[in-house]
Amino acid sequence: MAGGTRELTVDLGERSYPIYIGTGLISRTGQYFTEHGFPVKSPILLVTDNSVVDLYAEKVEESLARAGYKVTTAVVPSGETSKSLEMLDELVGAALEAGLDRKSTVIALGGGVVGDLAGFVAASYMRGVRFVQIPTTILAHDSSVGGKVAVNHRLAKNIIGAFHQPDFVLYDIDTLASLSMREVRAGLSEVIKHGLIWNKEFVAWCDTNSEKLLALDPEALGYALYEGCKVKSIVVSRDERENDLRAILNLGHTIGHALEAVAGYGELVHGEAIAIGMVGSARLAAKFGYSGDIAVETERLFRKFGLPVRIPASCPTDEIMNAMLHDKKFAEGNMVFIVPTAIGSVEIRNDVPTEWVTDIVDGLREGNEHP
Repeated sequence: MAGGTRELTVDLGERSYPIYIGTGLISRTGQYFTEHGFPVKSPILLVTDNSVVDLYAEKVEESLARAGYKVTTAVVPSGETSKSLEMLDELVGAALEAGLDRKSTVIALGGGVVGDLAGFVAASYMRGVRFVQIPTTILAHDSSVGGKVAVNHRLAKNIIGAFHQPDFVLYDIDTLASLSMREVRAGLSEVIKHGLIWNKEFVAWCDTNSEKLLALDPEALGYALYEGCKVKSIVVSRDERENDLRAILNLGHTIGHALEAVAGYGELVHGEAIAIGMVGSARLAAKFGYSGDIAVETERLFRKFGLPVRIPASCPTDEIMNAMLHDKKFAEGNMVFIVPTAIGSVEIRNDVPTEWVTDIVDGLREGNEHP
């Protein structure tokens, strides 16, 4: 479409959809809606949060209005606590008040929390309406692609959810300029993850271009997001509902999700928790006989990007282990982990002894530096 815009396709047959990555895209939201055939007569619900609404919502609203669409904006509090059944209830109420019908669309404008929450609204409202992702964080390059939408339970993250694919993903790099450095680093954690599971050359490129990425250099960032989304789109195209292959995208998530739950959603942001989890998975690789260099390189790379590689001392091992037992990746009495076999390749293991994981969690806690 626009010059300089990168485009990918998530290949799901009749439900395939594009990912657009470029600059200045949200000001053309209405144009994309028109070209994708969204009905003008059906109202739209734009879901965003209170950290994004004043920055970008007006641009989206005005672009859609110019194209003839009626938009109602609903604003939720920033942060993981908004991924709740209570907030779902509020947004369904907002959709009803706005007159959304079966041909209406829910737009997610924000980071991963907004995307997951708004997507679950779209999946459940009238048993499913159309959905568009407009991510405004680096982290959301992962969550905005693939159709996993969910809210949290107090005992487990993302345990109440569905698969509901967007009609398209509109990724405007300009929106990333408003991110804090902590958010930039956390988002790049998931970018690196895609390389660690699939593409060792991309991992090396991230290593070499770390300063440009942290400085949000547009060309470097556009390329990194494209490569990260490409891995995600390939995997989702082959295994939409995580029957087998898609599970590899969970590298670092078994420990990471448990850390988020134990630390309290917010003390560790998602990308930080996943970075620690990926270091844990790399250490687990050594227990399966793979090279210890995997853990050394993984930890070095995350340190280079300023990401945490140790579990906060305030998170007890027994609470972390208990949280893992509630995770969706605990199956038939076995702990399931994505284990790197080398930089750029992984395998799914459902035979991980609990005592190994306990030992690794102990070793990763601050103050316990044994490998």
